Amino acid sequence: MRTEGHHDLRHHGDAEVRDDGSALVDLAVNVRADTPPPWLRERIAGSLGSLAAYPDGRAARAAVAARHGLPVERVLLTAGAAEAFVLLARALKVRRPVVVHPQFTEPEAALRDAGHTVDRVLLRAEDGFRLDPAAVPGDADLVVVGNPTNPTSVLHPASSLAELARPGRTLVVDEAFMDAVPGEREALAGRTDVPGLVVLRSLTKTWGLAGLRIGYVLAAPETIAELERAQPLWPVSTPALAAAEACVEPRALAEAAHAAHRITADRAHLVAGLREFTSAGLRLTEPAEGPFVLVRLPGAAAVRGRLRELGFAVRRGDTFPGLDEEWLRLAVRDRATADSFLRALERALVPTQG
Repeated sequence: MRTEGHHDLRHHGDAEVRDDGSALVDLAVNVRADTPPPWLRERIAGSLGSLAAYPDGRAARAAVAARHGLPVERVLLTAGAAEAFVLLARALKVRRPVVVHPQFTEPEAALRDAGHTVDRVLLRAEDGFRLDPAAVPGDADLVVVGNPTNPTSVLHPASSLAELARPGRTLVVDEAFMDAVPGEREALAGRTDVPGLVVLRSLTKTWGLAGLRIGYVLAAPETIAELERAQPLWPVSTPALAAAEACVEPRALAEAAHAAHRITADRAHLVAGLREFTSAGLRLTEPAEGPFVLVRLPGAAAVRGRLRELGFAVRRGDTFPGLDEEWLRLAVRDRATADSFLRALERALVPTQG
C-alpha cells in the first residue's frame, strides 16, 4: 500500500502529439482513428441551430438510461468521464479512498485536488496486472478501478470487481473502454445488484469526441443526486447532448460492436508483430483486451525518442503509478499503420552508430 509517488498524474497521451508532435502518426492517444463518422458529425452539426436555448439533457439522459435498461434516476450526463472523477472527489464524503494502479491517473489527481489522502494498490507486472480483491484494504470506503484498465489493457472479471463491493463502500469502475470489448463481456454497467457501484462511461474514445466532452455516470439514485448537486448548471452542451443521444441508438451500438471486433483483429496483428521483438527484450502485457497494448522494453525512453524522429508518437508509461521508464503504451491502429510502426520500431531498436 502506498500513498506517495512522484508520477506526473496530469500527463496524458495528447501531450505526445501537441505542438512539434502534431505531424506524427499517433499511437499515443486512445481515441479511435477516423472518427467521428460522417453521420455523427451531421447529427452534431444539426444541433447548432438550437444553441440560443439552454441545453436540455432530458432526452439524452433517457436514451442513455434505456440503452442500459435503467431508470433515468440512475444516470448522470457529464462533460466526459474526467468531470465525473472531479464530481466524485468533491461530492462524496469519504475517509479512505483507494485507487488501484496502474490505471488512468485522473481519478487520483481529482481526489488529491479535493484534499483527500489517497492510498494506492499497485498491481504487479509479474502477476499480469491482475486484480486480487484481497489486496484492497477492507476499510477503504472508496475504491477506483478501470476495466478494461488503461494502460495495462487488462480486462478484470466482473465477478472479481463485484467482490470488492460491501456496505458503506463506493466502488467506482471506469468502463471508458468497455465498448471496445466485443460483447462488453465483464461489464458492470446496468447492474443494480452490486451495492455502492458507480460505473463511468465515456463516449469520446470510440466515437472520436474528445474535443466535445461527453460521458456519463451510472449509479444508485441517491449517489446520482449527490453528484448532480455538485455539478455546475448546464454542464453538458447541446451538441454533446445530441452526440450522446445519437451514440446510444441501435445503429450506433451496432457500429460500435463492429468496431470492437475490428479492433480485436487489428490488435492481434499488432501483438503478433511485437512478439518478433522479444529477442530484443520486449515484453508484452497479455492478454490485451482494450484498444491499446502495454509493453516493457529496455531503454524505452530512448526508443520513444527515436520513434518520434521516425514519425511515430507512443505513450510513455512512467507517469502511471506502478510503472517506470521502461514501459510504453501503444494504441491499436489499422494493419497498414501497424506494419509501418513495426518497421520503424525495428529501426528504433538499433541506435545510430557513430
